[in-house]
Amino acid sequence: MTGGSTGVGGGRSRRERIRAATVEEIKHAALGLIAEHGSANLRFTDIARNMGMTPPALYRYFADRDELLTALVTDSYDNLSDALTATGDTVSPDELDGRFLAACAAYRAWAQRNPERFALIFGSPVPGYAAPPEGPTKVAARRAMEHMVELVADTAERGRLGTPHVHDVEEAMMLAWATVHGFVTLEAYGHFDAFDQEARDRLFTAQARLAARTAGQVPQGPRRRP
Repeated sequence: MTGGSTGVGGGRSRRERIRAATVEEIKHAALGLIAEHGSANLRFTDIARNMGMTPPALYRYFADRDELLTALVTDSYDNLSDALTATGDTVSPDELDGRFLAACAAYRAWAQRNPERFALIFGSPVPGYAAPPEGPTKVAARRAMEHMVELVADTAERGRLGTPHVHDVEEAMMLAWATVHGFVTLEAYGHFDAFDQEARDRLFTAQARLAARTAGQVPQGPRRRP
């Protein structure tokens, strides 16, 4: 036999699996601290204390705080992208406006489930941190945002797109996303707390439909088979 260092876990060695698990534990601890104190106050000393490690030990896994933040931002965008993509299994491919509204609802639900991730990627910039140009965060952000672009583009290709408020597909999507994002952000930071849940849901539904019309997604309902 040769090697002998690989086994279960996708062929990774035991040491590699332990390292990967520790990296995930560090990221989980960091997200917990962000939820409590905000991303601006994220420090290796606090993460190490929560994990029962020494601060120097963290440098075996991340070169510095910025590298850790880059990993967290990338993961957050990927997590959002997965949530948006999953809506494709809940609505018929032929319900084009329904798919768009489902994506809007998924965006809101993701923000509600992941307030620390939402704040990390859409909140105030972290002082002293800049994402690497054309690095993993940029790639992950494009992947997340392209989901709704593809929905609008698919509607256009099928000849079922109404008149958008702007004629470029990507610009129409960005305007629609801004419409939904504005509501989600206000809700995330407590500005709609004066309304009960039912009222907030009604407001969001109206906002999502406005976003759909902005992008030219005219409500048509399911098309019958011939």
